[in-house]
Amino acid sequence: MAELEGIYTIWLRENKRFVRYRSRIITSVVTPLLWLIIFGTGLGSAVRFGTGAAGYQAFIFPGIIGQTILFTAVFSGVSVIMDRQYGFLKEILVAPISRPSIVFGKALGISTTAMIQGMVLLLLSFIVAVPMTPIIFLESVGVILLISLGLSGLGLLISSFTDSMEGFNLIMSFIVLPIFLLSGALFPITGLPSWLQLAVYINPLTYGVDALRNIILHEAVLPLYVDVIVVTVFAVMMIMISALVFSKKEQSLM
Repeated sequence: MAELEGIYTIWLRENKRFVRYRSRIITSVVTPLLWLIIFGTGLGSAVRFGTGAAGYQAFIFPGIIGQTILFTAVFSGVSVIMDRQYGFLKEILVAPISRPSIVFGKALGISTTAMIQGMVLLLLSFIVAVPMTPIIFLESVGVILLISLGLSGLGLLISSFTDSMEGFNLIMSFIVLPIFLLSGALFPITGLPSWLQLAVYINPLTYGVDALRNIILHEAVLPLYVDVIVVTVFAVMMIMISALVFSKKEQSLM
């Protein structure tokens, strides 16, 4: 019970932190919409894709959801650095809760905020003329949760190695953008050069975007079960690895 209460407390704190920054909530919704409307309209009118600009906007809609989850989940890992700098992390470490539970609580809290943002975008699908049914919505939320857990684990893993927010942001700049661009969010992944396809298929976000595209648009490169298995394995691995690294890192600092 102590472990569950600790996980719940950490999860609740992460969500309260998100709710208190209202500007962050607004930005997390407005920015993806700008990508959909401006980028989707501009590039969609320049290339022949589906039925024109609206067709391209529909195509990138799952990719923009993936982008939102990626930026929110990974960059939220900076909370570990802030907690370490302000001394809050030491208070958690001396509490009667295991370090893996601390990591899981943080990952669950971060993934919840990312999932909420993804749900908001799903509800705004009518803007790009994408039909949304209750079944599509629920299936998409399940995939979004898996993607969020894996990416939040990645952010926590990187923050375990970094002692400053500047260093964290620098590392993220070299990781987040390639993950997004090589996920197939903005272009089809079929017909690419072999060397580029290799980079695309080792990218875990590729399978998340493909799964969302399969559920929402009924268009995908891989079967849905393959995407879900890969995303699930990635989420479990990231949580386990980040918990292990976090435990060893913080133990050496105590």
